[in-house]
Amino acid sequence: MTRNNPVGEPDKKGGDTNVALNRSHRPMRVIAAVLALTLVGACETIEDLNPFGKDDEAPLKGERISVLLHERSLSPDADAQGADVLLPAPTPNADWPMAGGYANHAMHHIQVSDALAEAWSRDIGAGADDEERFSSPPVVAAGRVYAMDVESTVSAFDAKTGGQIWNVDLTPDEEDDGHIPGGLAVDGSTVYVTTGFAEVIALGTGGGLIKWRKNVGAPLRAAPTARGGRVFAITVDNRLVALDGNTGEQLWDHTGITEVASLLGGASPAVAGGVVVAAYSSGEILALKVETGRVLWQDSLATVKRTDVVSTLAQIRGHPVIDRGRVIAVSHGGVTAALDLRNGRRLWSREIGGAETPWVAGDYIFMLTNDAEIICINRNTGKVLWVRGLPRYEDPEDREDLIIWTGPILASDRLIVAGSDGRALAVSPYDGAILGVVKMPDGVAVPPVVADGSVYFLANDAELVAYR
Repeated sequence: MTRNNPVGEPDKKGGDTNVALNRSHRPMRVIAAVLALTLVGACETIEDLNPFGKDDEAPLKGERISVLLHERSLSPDADAQGADVLLPAPTPNADWPMAGGYANHAMHHIQVSDALAEAWSRDIGAGADDEERFSSPPVVAAGRVYAMDVESTVSAFDAKTGGQIWNVDLTPDEEDDGHIPGGLAVDGSTVYVTTGFAEVIALGTGGGLIKWRKNVGAPLRAAPTARGGRVFAITVDNRLVALDGNTGEQLWDHTGITEVASLLGGASPAVAGGVVVAAYSSGEILALKVETGRVLWQDSLATVKRTDVVSTLAQIRGHPVIDRGRVIAVSHGGVTAALDLRNGRRLWSREIGGAETPWVAGDYIFMLTNDAEIICINRNTGKVLWVRGLPRYEDPEDREDLIIWTGPILASDRLIVAGSDGRALAVSPYDGAILGVVKMPDGVAVPPVVADGSVYFLANDAELVAYR
């Protein structure tokens, strides 16, 4: 039987604390989960269960997902398979102010209601097409949700009602096309925005008025990270720029190896304990002093095992995670590693590739692989405990229309992933069993976010949906 395990919870400003966790709510939830999984395991197909609702609610309308269509190329380690997964109890999370949650990107186990239903849905502007895509999720701070459409218009919405508060088009006057998606971060009374027009822009949270805008010389493909009065952003040519959050003045920069080709989007820097960890499209990962930009250590998560054109992209697109003195990172090129934050020493590494941010909770890491698998790894040893293959194609018979999955997030004993086929799945963090599926307004390319008991999805048709 799975149980909660007390661990140090992340300080939402980047540090670590040890707290006592309440287990009193667990027994009934575990029993219900075991019964539900027993029923699912007895069927050949997974019914259209609502992963956000209670078991006694009516199933949502939709298609069935065949278990037989779940391909798997990775296997659990023999000496780790079947081990109990002991998670920290879920805790409330008031905000999600930047990509990856908070500056350290370690969000652990977030508490939401056992029964979630759609609260509201709003159009944020221009949706994705063949030329312009979403690459960064919305952010949530102080009761507001901020989102940017594919044409660089930023909007603020009331988190309770979904009512729009303001919006502002950040496209420069001399530009009218060629948008490269950036992203958002909120720190205090300021929304920081990165754009494909080589600008970092500071907006007031009150009305979206521009405080300053800084041209950094190259387009930005990833959301910024803001902490301690500084803003950190990475350009498409692998240059990390540190700016003063109040004035936009450049404090320092660092230049990595330039890559000709890369995946859409990029990794936002992680910040904790006076250190900023940056990951580049070259597969480089490095730690620098926040104050000066001095390099503390660097490593490469590129791999020599390359079997096709796409696998030659060593890019680290998922955000690096700083968790209790360790850096967890995964490259598309095929390396997942845990490194010591102080000196960069590899504590372990595995030949497992992915393009999404790994999710750390207690002593476990949950992540999506390049082969559409969701896996659970022991944070201390790197051993794989379980593997769940996800549907690969919208048309599995003809193996057409590849599904791209994004996530996961961990909310009240369920991992949530979303796909380009317009579905969100709930997966058990304890053994990988698929608990249910819910239909989205359109395909989803950016991971959901969780704040103040709500789960937010941004669909490709620019529909922002809140579940509460």
